[in-house]
Amino acid sequence: QVQLVESGGGLVQAGGSLRLSCAASGRSFSRDAMGWFRQAPGKEREFVAGISWSATTTYYADSVKGRFTISRDNAKNTVTLQMNSLKPEDTAVYYCASDSATPYYSGYVPRGGREYDYWGQGTQVTVSS
Repeated sequence: QVQLVESGGGLVQAGGSLRLSCAASGRSFSRDAMGWFRQAPGKEREFVAGISWSATTTYYADSVKGRFTISRDNAKNTVTLQMNSLKPEDTAVYYCASDSATPYYSGYVPRGGREYDYWGQGTQVTVSS
């Protein structure tokens, strides 16, 4: 069974940090572009960060640029989102996703949710003011 499982969410004060992890199982994700998305109550899901299979290309939403860092360890089939200087507006459920359809050699990193075909169940991040 192919799974993406997120962990590391929780409650943190504004200005604090959290480190989200996504563990993949059931198949190798080492050649997939990976992404993090989030969805706040009453809002649409939005792209947060993405990383190419080789980690040579990363993209960030403007709202998190300079505060969040995405990384991956292909040997461990994991992807991580380090979140620093958290703000109350970062409160959301965070989802990990993978794009298995795009040829890895393209280096393409999708930023649209519809381009990802595997999703985790999400982890709640709450930032108090």
